[in-house]
Amino acid sequence: MVFGLRKKAPGVTEEPVAIEGTNPVAAEGVSTGVSVNEAVDQLQKFQATHKWDLFMDVEALDAVDSALETGDLEKEAALEQSILEENSPYAEVRASVPNTDDPELPVDTFRAWFLGTVLCTIIGSCNVILNLRPESLTIYSTVVQLIAYPMGVGMAKFLPTRQFSLFGKSCSLNPGPFNMKEHTIIVAMSAAGSTISYAIDILLAQEVFYGQKFGWGYQLLLTMSTQALGFGVAGVTRRFLIWPAAMVWPTVLVSSSVMIALHNHSKSDPATTNGWRIGRYKFFLLVSGGYFVYAWFPSYIAPFLSFFCFIVWAAPNNVVVNQLFGGQTNIGLMPITFDWSIIAGFTGSPLYVPAFALFNNIFGLLIVMIAAIGMVYAGPDLFKYFPISANSTFDRHAKPFNTSRIVDADFTIDEEAYRAYSPLIIGPTFAMAYAMSFASLSSIVVHVALYNGKELWQRFKLAKDQDADVHLKLMRKYREAPEWWFMATFLVSFAFAMAASQAWDTHLTWWALIFSIFIGAIFFVPIAIIYAITANAPGLNVITEFIIGYLQPGRPLAMMMFKSYGYMMQYNALTYSSDMKLGHYLKVPPRSMFRAQCFAVFWLSIVQIATYNFLLGNIRGVCTPDAAASLVCPNAKTFFNASVIWGVVGPARMFGPGAIYSWVHYFWLIGAGSTFITWLIARKYPRTWVRYIYTPAIWSASGLIPPATCYKMLCYLLVGVIFNYWIRRRYPGWWSTYNYTLSAALDIGNAICAILIVLLLGFTDSVMPEWWGVTVVTNNLDGLGKAITRKLAVNQTIGPEHWS
Repeated sequence: MVFGLRKKAPGVTEEPVAIEGTNPVAAEGVSTGVSVNEAVDQLQKFQATHKWDLFMDVEALDAVDSALETGDLEKEAALEQSILEENSPYAEVRASVPNTDDPELPVDTFRAWFLGTVLCTIIGSCNVILNLRPESLTIYSTVVQLIAYPMGVGMAKFLPTRQFSLFGKSCSLNPGPFNMKEHTIIVAMSAAGSTISYAIDILLAQEVFYGQKFGWGYQLLLTMSTQALGFGVAGVTRRFLIWPAAMVWPTVLVSSSVMIALHNHSKSDPATTNGWRIGRYKFFLLVSGGYFVYAWFPSYIAPFLSFFCFIVWAAPNNVVVNQLFGGQTNIGLMPITFDWSIIAGFTGSPLYVPAFALFNNIFGLLIVMIAAIGMVYAGPDLFKYFPISANSTFDRHAKPFNTSRIVDADFTIDEEAYRAYSPLIIGPTFAMAYAMSFASLSSIVVHVALYNGKELWQRFKLAKDQDADVHLKLMRKYREAPEWWFMATFLVSFAFAMAASQAWDTHLTWWALIFSIFIGAIFFVPIAIIYAITANAPGLNVITEFIIGYLQPGRPLAMMMFKSYGYMMQYNALTYSSDMKLGHYLKVPPRSMFRAQCFAVFWLSIVQIATYNFLLGNIRGVCTPDAAASLVCPNAKTFFNASVIWGVVGPARMFGPGAIYSWVHYFWLIGAGSTFITWLIARKYPRTWVRYIYTPAIWSASGLIPPATCYKMLCYLLVGVIFNYWIRRRYPGWWSTYNYTLSAALDIGNAICAILIVLLLGFTDSVMPEWWGVTVVTNNLDGLGKAITRKLAVNQTIGPEHWS
């Protein structure tokens, strides 16, 4: 068996997830009321829909084919019931999501909305502050899950239970035990605050670096529009991304596992967990608490545990050794780390990423590594003067590119100064990251058209008449949130966007705004499908920068806004869709989810802008090297530099005909061509390992390089393969019970430690006293960023002799 192929181990059975304190009921008609002919029809639809489904066991697909070929109606009906009606057809979902529901559980309670509002306000404010720190950090919704649970249980214990009338309905501040649906509402509200609005970086670049201030009205309109556009798009695409069973959303399974661990305190049956007895809740508490204590060592006391590159320690001044085995600014061919931040810091936990996606990512990363090594040792000379994985831009003197030398007082390009100074030069992995991003976008379009195009068209025509798995059948008990609600939200936010871009001198034309929103909307469903299947989401940041650089060259603020509306609308929509899927899995009424998410979207925009203005008005030197509390704004500086590179210098000078990096455009064809070829082969051999070649995952493997490095990506991928391929095959009972709970526990323990380090030590500028475990990480060529093949001689330059 290869990649996603798996079999159930002998003697291991799967038990449905049960939650204490609930009255579970099955979906109506799940076990009865479905005729044989209806079952056969559903099985035929299942066969067509899941033909290319990489989560589906090949054995199950073969069984469906065999039943339909033989024409045994009873066998077909029994198979339809076992695959579609009794539980999810996917082992990942069965391990993390209950297949029952209690419609009587209260949802829109006082405590849910009170805790949701309080926590989303705190999380939104904290994330704005932490985003400005040197080690940018985000408090994710999994942390909120842990914090909200004891608070909800406490309110259920102490609030009065007296009934009162409100608008003719009987209500209570305390309707019973704190339940999982209330908990999900809180998480959905707080999740909106875990995503920092791109508008904050725009405002910092605009007001701090460019010195251009438009006031509170502009700030609020900009922030609300960038956030709410994504919410509207997410809502109108539920038929494609939320209701279908094939849209698994691996990242959501972690949140669901945490919910189950917190609300189910029962012990595990060793007969189904490869001998383990500990319950998920106790396991969750022990792992998260244990890792919280341990995380202080790699994060603060002993950093050598993070970059365990012992070969580099043995030869700190050897260039080749540092280039090949250094993990900070080079390749890192020996990926060993004892720090969860290194493994999951950039891409999230690998424990929820399916094995087939991880193997495809590995292949894509190997392409980047081989190409980067080839560029350094056998490629153009200019690549020999930089670290292989340097996260920086350079000039023709092999120094960091000084953008201030090429812009005038209006922050537009000074042509004479640019020609007198230097072309913009980037390192080998940086260049390959751009090339791979072009390939990933073309492969996504071709892949979704070939593999999912027919299904998407059918779902578009079917609207709400979806082929239902057990979870969709259970959700049909509740009134659906009408699509016009989401469309109205989209139109209101579009009006805000138009006002923000046109009422102030942003240089972004009205037609460019519409085009940016169109790009985000048209790419959202293909990208979301890839993310819902592989947990990898290629971004639109590069392509939006690329397009606006040609449409409106020399206008950095217009570039930043175009990028924000095109890229962040898609990014935010993914966040809101994942929360909708969590509500779908945990049977939260759709209208309750809409109210919670819609409120949070607009409220958190106000919270983030209020926090932003408070910091600029009360903290000394924000976004300067000597800023109080080290609020040096690394992300905003990157955003500002990108505005200069793409908005001032422009893509024509970087990637146009005759430019240094014009070769990256071949990857548009490589991405599309490779996808078409693998599709042809998969059609001929549909039940072989070829079906698991997923080119969007291959070409998006370097999506976070830089700032991530190949070393960090290798650590991430190898840990994922160990758990989701080796352990899953060898110990399936343990994996189905504890894998996602382990992922969430490590995330939470690490996050709480990181937050305390920032709040307790960062604001006081406390540093760890120097000792070997601290200094060994930086006392080498890799740590210093000096592992280069050649050094530039006096008066020597690199790159082309002439540029324009």
